[in-house]
Amino acid sequence: MLNNHDLLSEDPIFTPEQVLENRGRVAIFIDGSNLFYAALQLGIEIDYTKLLCRLTGGSRLFRAFFYTGVDRTNEKQQGFLLWMRRNGYRVIAKDLVQLPDGSKKANLDVEIAVDMMALVDFYDTAILVSGDGDLAYAVDAASYRGARIEVVSLRSMTSDSLINVSDRYIDLEQIKGEVKKLPRQGGYTYRPLSVPEEEEINT
Repeated sequence: MLNNHDLLSEDPIFTPEQVLENRGRVAIFIDGSNLFYAALQLGIEIDYTKLLCRLTGGSRLFRAFFYTGVDRTNEKQQGFLLWMRRNGYRVIAKDLVQLPDGSKKANLDVEIAVDMMALVDFYDTAILVSGDGDLAYAVDAASYRGARIEVVSLRSMTSDSLINVSDRYIDLEQIKGEVKKLPRQGGYTYRPLSVPEEEEINT
């Protein structure tokens, strides 16, 4: 007959890996500009079909959002966004604004935060592809509403405050082989026109 000690030493019903993968319905929120510059640092181009499959990981996908600034006169970018819409992504686009120094920028932190909170009752796990510390408050708020939070970004571009409020952090460098576009592979390339500001990555 087994005593309590023997029962406790039995193999657990779920392994830690299985617990981590029990994600329920998944919602993906991708900061397009942040991801592009992370990929640039890694010297790769993102294959967005592979990315969607890797992030979903067999779980039930509720919706995948892609946030980006746009230049309405850039036909190549418009072609890319049309491809994204037809291949599993909900694109949230915002016109770029000309800054005094001549650069163009579109900040979509508010849109990401609002969508994450507005839809929190419809997903179990939120996957945020961004390293922007400005999103930490929204991420923390979503977690208090019962959502599980995963953050995916390049470590050198990821705010500690964002990692600290997430349930799981994945360094983009660790999965780059699974999401990169192969040489001479066709399709559209995402190239934002805005320039990232270092101070946006708050630590």
